[in-house]
Amino acid sequence: MPRRRVAAKREVLPDPVYNSTMVTRFINSLMWDGKKSTAESIFYGAMNQIQGKTQEDPLKTFKKAVDNTKPRVEVKSR
Repeated sequence: MPRRRVAAKREVLPDPVYNSTMVTRFINSLMWDGKKSTAESIFYGAMNQIQGKTQEDPLKTFKKAVDNTKPRVEVKSR
C-alpha cells in the first residue's frame, strides 16, 4: 500500500484489430509471464479459426461466449 498517494487507475486501451476493450482485457488475462505477443497470436489465431469455420463475425461469437459464462444472478452474503 502506498503511503502518500493512491495509485491512479489506468484505462484499458482497445486492441488494434477489433477496437474492443473486452478483447484487450481477455488478452491480458490470457497472458503468462508478460508475453503479450504470444497471447495475442493465440487469441487472433483462434478468432481466424472461428471465422473460417462459421463464416460469421468472430467478435460477435466471442461476445456471445463471454455472456454465456457470466453468472445470471448475483449472490450476496447476508
